[in-house]
Amino acid sequence: MQNVTFLILGLTAFLLAGCSPSSDDYDRPDISEISIQTGIRRFDRDLFALDTAHIQAGREKLDRTYGEFSTLYFDQLLGIQDPRIAPDGPDAFLKGFLTFPATRHLYDTIQIVYPDLVWEQEAFETAFRYLKAIFPDRPTPIITTFLSEFSIANFIYGQDELAVGLDFYLGADYPYSRIDPSNAVFSNYLTRSYNRDHLVPRTLKPLLEDIVGPPAGERLIDHILCNGKVQVLMDILLPGIADTARIEFTPEQLTWCRDNEQNIWAYFLSENLLYSTDYKEYRKFVEYSPHSPGMPLEAPGRTGDWIGAQIVRSWLKRHPEQGIAALADRTDSQVFLDEAKYKPRR
Repeated sequence: MQNVTFLILGLTAFLLAGCSPSSDDYDRPDISEISIQTGIRRFDRDLFALDTAHIQAGREKLDRTYGEFSTLYFDQLLGIQDPRIAPDGPDAFLKGFLTFPATRHLYDTIQIVYPDLVWEQEAFETAFRYLKAIFPDRPTPIITTFLSEFSIANFIYGQDELAVGLDFYLGADYPYSRIDPSNAVFSNYLTRSYNRDHLVPRTLKPLLEDIVGPPAGERLIDHILCNGKVQVLMDILLPGIADTARIEFTPEQLTWCRDNEQNIWAYFLSENLLYSTDYKEYRKFVEYSPHSPGMPLEAPGRTGDWIGAQIVRSWLKRHPEQGIAALADRTDSQVFLDEAKYKPRR
């Protein structure tokens, strides 16, 4: 019955619906005169190149080369200074980590999948040129790759420095489901995006979330507008990346959202979800999930994020004089929604 109700609600919204801009309807800044210097540092390779007979000296060299990242990796990710984790000391633990067969096999797999990151570096450089044009005061990020043993995929640290765990991007053939079948991180709806197509967008995401800032409040509208801003900035910075990789939907899911834009919006309104402050009630509309509750099974999770992006696109189209950078400053969700005058596509 929920699916039938959902479709009927969409029909009642039809006469009220207007047109919203497409995902390519952006006035991107001119970056022809902008040059930047960035790079991808292969910490994973430098770490596993250490001479295990001289672990301390090698680790100290990594500390000098990688600075804050090295400290974060060794102390927080591996926990080598914690006597509960490394009772025999940091160097003994690190030697064991580097020589453990499963870890070595994972490292070797990463080197096969990522012998180089030339394409990724080009995509990052394009993104950072747009970033410099829109937010000239932001530093140009440096990218650092690492091996996390499936504990974290991406994070931001320091002055807009970005880190990517390559073991989360090994592709559809990697047996992620065998790692820990009880852990939702390795569910099919998530692991299908653990591939090279998604590496650049997901690495940029923490940076864009930092630029936009946290949701302005606890309501669904606050979350979908915040996430929608992140999504639109992603689209602007990465014009050469597929829509499906930027939004992390399958082609079928993205098509379903485009075909049912009216229905999604009408459902949020009819169920009084837009101003709900009950996160448990609406979290699957803004979190990774197999599907959105109350909608047909074809509806992916995060339909709220997708609608949020359409609202942000509507705002940009109606207020081009404000500029893209204004998205980071407009924090009143109700005012933003009113100014967007959003009407779902027919």
